[in-house]
Amino acid sequence: MPGRILPTFLQADVESRNTAKSCYVTVGANVYDITSFLDDHPGGGDLILEYGGKDVAVIMGNEISHSHSEAAYEILDDHLVGFVANDSVLNAVSKSQKPTEIVPLPPSDKGMEELRLNGASNGVANSITSKPVYMSTGVASAEDLSVETDASSDYRTHKFLDLKRPLLMQVWNGGFSKDFYLEQVHRPRHYKRGESAPLFGNFLEPLSKTAWWVIPMVWLPLVAYGTFVARTGLSTSTQLASYWLLGLCLWTLLEYGLHRGLFHADKFVIAFIRAALARVFEANVLGIFPIIASA
Repeated sequence: MPGRILPTFLQADVESRNTAKSCYVTVGANVYDITSFLDDHPGGGDLILEYGGKDVAVIMGNEISHSHSEAAYEILDDHLVGFVANDSVLNAVSKSQKPTEIVPLPPSDKGMEELRLNGASNGVANSITSKPVYMSTGVASAEDLSVETDASSDYRTHKFLDLKRPLLMQVWNGGFSKDFYLEQVHRPRHYKRGESAPLFGNFLEPLSKTAWWVIPMVWLPLVAYGTFVARTGLSTSTQLASYWLLGLCLWTLLEYGLHRGLFHADKFVIAFIRAALARVFEANVLGIFPIIASA
């Protein structure tokens, strides 16, 4: 919760901030100065100005017009400048024995209780004292990221991956669509306090848990040897450096393409890849048996 150091605005003051020079919007009791964001808004600044000085909670959550992503709410949070005290809050302040418990907003626990008793907690409670749970991730704040995922409950709810079973073949045989896959991989899941979920579930499992220092220990000698061998066939160091950088760039693009194609493809592309790999296996591995038999 923001500390009680941000200013509390009157409703009339917020409503007057509806121009390109000064544009405020509210969500409940929270006030956001989005003047600097007007030019960056994907729908254009004029669309925001239509709601300048007004509450945008309903329009931002309206799926018919345009339901906003979590990123939009995160951007909004970056522009929080204070809180608005509407007429019902001011009325409660005027009746209170300890108005400083209510304003400046956000109220203290005692102040919130007074607002509830006076029927003035609407909006204030929703935007200040409670944390929204984002549907796409199932979390409300950074603290939730440390909560261990209940694997059984998660699998029953989302029908994605069972974290108690090896993941590789679940993904391979899952037949997930691209949209469903992307939705699920962006939902945080936390396995036994930071340990890795099983990938293979057999003797290959240790290969999926490589310490960072193993990679340079294995590959640096190979790269150094390859560079030395290449140098013997080239006349200048400039040629060596050029080929080295060219190889680095080509491999980077190739690896990116493989990752992009394998991990962000829809079910039809994944099915094609599976079929292609099966044909390669049959041609290059199973195809040796007739040769052996004829020998």
